[in-house]
Amino acid sequence: MTEWVPVIGLEIHVQLRTRTKMFCGCEVSFGDEPNTHTCQICLAHPGTLPVPNEQAIRYALQIALALECEVAPRSIFHRKNYFYPDNPKAYQISQYDIPLASGGRLGDIRIHRVHLEEDAAKLVHVGDSGRIHGAGATLVDFNRGGTPLVEIVTEPDVRSGAEAREWLQLLRSTIKAIGASDVNMEEGSLRCDANVSIRPEGTEELGTKTELKNMNSFRFIERGIDAELERQRAIVAADGKVTQETLHFDPRSGSITSLRSKEEAHDYRYFPEPDLVPLAPTEEMLAEARAALPELPAEREERYLSEGLPEDVARLLARDAELGAFFESLPEARSASKARLAGWLTGELAGALSAHSLSISDPGGMTPHALVEIADMVEERKLMHANGRKVLATVIESGGDPAEIVEAEGLGAMEDSGELEAIVERALEAHPEEAEKVRGGGMQAIGPIIGFVMRETKGAADGKEVTRIVREKLSG
Repeated sequence: MTEWVPVIGLEIHVQLRTRTKMFCGCEVSFGDEPNTHTCQICLAHPGTLPVPNEQAIRYALQIALALECEVAPRSIFHRKNYFYPDNPKAYQISQYDIPLASGGRLGDIRIHRVHLEEDAAKLVHVGDSGRIHGAGATLVDFNRGGTPLVEIVTEPDVRSGAEAREWLQLLRSTIKAIGASDVNMEEGSLRCDANVSIRPEGTEELGTKTELKNMNSFRFIERGIDAELERQRAIVAADGKVTQETLHFDPRSGSITSLRSKEEAHDYRYFPEPDLVPLAPTEEMLAEARAALPELPAEREERYLSEGLPEDVARLLARDAELGAFFESLPEARSASKARLAGWLTGELAGALSAHSLSISDPGGMTPHALVEIADMVEERKLMHANGRKVLATVIESGGDPAEIVEAEGLGAMEDSGELEAIVERALEAHPEEAEKVRGGGMQAIGPIIGFVMRETKGAADGKEVTRIVREKLSG
């Protein structure tokens, strides 16, 4: 039986965070009144000429360098010709055979090319379920038309929907760290298409690829790719042939439907844009772009791993900008290691904030200093872990100094061993059956005894010390 290997390449469009559009001075906007940010250039009035956006070029260079690409000494803008209502020129200004950059890598996925282009207008389908063909109507909002885009095309190195989702999350956090885009999929500033095919295992023979479009969340991308892989495997298993076409994944039903036959490059009749000179970045521009790069998520993850953080925690802090910023703002601890602090941040604090319907960007009364103080007191056994969580919740709700809260509410760890032994004796008297099982070696029965002690001490007892005393008293 033939085993089929997934072969997946991704095409990502990133809207750049510039003030104005790619080739005119109209403001870049989202959600504004339709057709209020337009001019003669982005509406393609006769005789108008495009002027490249300098900031868009700088952002594109930073993205290319962050992806370890080789920047072309000279790249060219092209006209990508097509007739559709979303572009009044009947062509899109893009780059074709000489892109801005190529030959990069992010993680395990190679980058084929990075290039600049302009976005199309937004089509709004209304009436009769919004059908383009039939009784419905299509309206055009040209506000988005001309927005600066960077397109990133990977090599076909992705092998599953899950890998695509994880890699796209890394790409998103990388671009967000640069500040080149807000990479918000819900608003369309990050969009991804997937070219999907399968090949027989053990061969380099590539199958016919299809293109999945209009997937607007990481979860839908993963589900869409996996659904298409399953569809293609079913076709070849039935001795059929996969057709090259553009497809749509419906996340509600999980179904794949055809949009149109997939276009080839020659269908667009690319030719050099005669109204724009070649783009030739200077050494000074490249040096400025490199200098502007922050510590990128992949680099930060490596640093966290070298500092002893668990792999999953290091990845989360490196790729979640807000969590990472809070972690970086933590003052030096007296006793708690960085791994302990990271655990408190991503575990206890994240859980408590969620329970209070808050987030790390709005953490109530919690401050970096307070979190470190709680972790230090727990590490120093001045505060038991369970009571540390209580103090955490109190600080979130009302603010305040953790040490003062511990003192005021009597949450500090018990220091009187005689008092603790007396409470353990009462616990054994209250649970004679469990005590007898523990005496016989059944340590799983110790739970009710420890629970009694914890209730009596309001969580101030050390669980390990309680266990030691129980064993001591029952060993005779």
